[in-house]
Amino acid sequence: MGSTQPVPAEFAPPSHGAVDLLIIAGEHSGDQQAARMLRGVMKRRPDLKVAAVGGTELREAGAQLLFDLTHSSVVGLAEVLRNYGFFRRIFALTRRWIDVHQPSVVCLVDYPGFNLRLAKALFRDGISRKGGGRVSVVYYISPQLWAWKAGRRFTMARHLDALSAIFPFEVECYADTNLPVDFVGHPFMSDDYASSLGYDREGPVLLLPGSRRAAVSRIAPILLDSYARYRSGGGRREAVIITPGLELERLIGGYLGLRPEIQTHVKLIPKEESIAGAAVLTSSGTMSLACALAGIPGAITYRANLITYLIAVQVIRVPYLGIANLILESPIYPEFLQRAAQPGRLALEIKAALEDEERIRQTAVAAAQLRKRLHCPDTGGAPEWMINCLDER
Repeated sequence: MGSTQPVPAEFAPPSHGAVDLLIIAGEHSGDQQAARMLRGVMKRRPDLKVAAVGGTELREAGAQLLFDLTHSSVVGLAEVLRNYGFFRRIFALTRRWIDVHQPSVVCLVDYPGFNLRLAKALFRDGISRKGGGRVSVVYYISPQLWAWKAGRRFTMARHLDALSAIFPFEVECYADTNLPVDFVGHPFMSDDYASSLGYDREGPVLLLPGSRRAAVSRIAPILLDSYARYRSGGGRREAVIITPGLELERLIGGYLGLRPEIQTHVKLIPKEESIAGAAVLTSSGTMSLACALAGIPGAITYRANLITYLIAVQVIRVPYLGIANLILESPIYPEFLQRAAQPGRLALEIKAALEDEERIRQTAVAAAQLRKRLHCPDTGGAPEWMINCLDER
């Protein structure tokens, strides 16, 4: 597991004096979105002192990386419990660093299991402004209240100074609280965002198992078996797997090595490389939305740890898992979850995405609708929101 990386005795002190902004992003997608926001902020405030508990994207955007938390990203109750001691130590180190070095603003990015507990601790211990201290605590990329635990909004309003949402319908989720909430547009709609994904009718099949090791270990074998079934049924299109890092590239490469019949037809490429696909089988994460915005026809597949899944079906109250499906209130990407994620059925989805003219047309229409709903033309987006938070401090 990624969480076996060594934990330092202390995080490093600020490398350039007092810190204006500390960003905490625990997942690859949050690291990427926060880095995009930070680059926009740094263009206007090049002297800003920034530190991060996040990943390499934030470091490249100009933050002093205190710890790579994205390297230890897990999902699901079972995985969190298995790594509880590790996350407890990182939590304690982060809270202590904030207390000792007193950044002007702490920006929590998604990752609610960790970040909302941290906001509560900073409030309880008198470190945050809401708790009587000096540190402003703000939140970028709202937790998915519309899916589960909607009651969290009242605790969040008590602990947070401001929140920004990337989906327009999320603002209404906080209407009965006094928490200032702004829709800042989705990061994929920002002027400086250039998607690495595109649609090409003659392109390969994209296989996207996600960015977390535990999820990839369950989903990648299904995707490879589905593609193998597609090939054995007469399909001739090549396939590409996008890998978010060397560790996962090795993991997926190991699964691919067990399938010699498709080895020469599957190419592994890093996430930074641009690719245009004709069809996609994807996990339900951020990449599924990127695929939908690119107009690539396909399907969503997901398998969670059994305990996590059994708990989730009791508490999650949404009709779809995929974000694009939720926004459009329609299964533009058919979803195959848990036992429904069978290679034979998914092989048929590959074939339909490549050959069904009406499905191709509907996916293109859905992409245009998504872009319209996720764009926020009236503000400067997340960078302006962050600058306002710093100025108000």
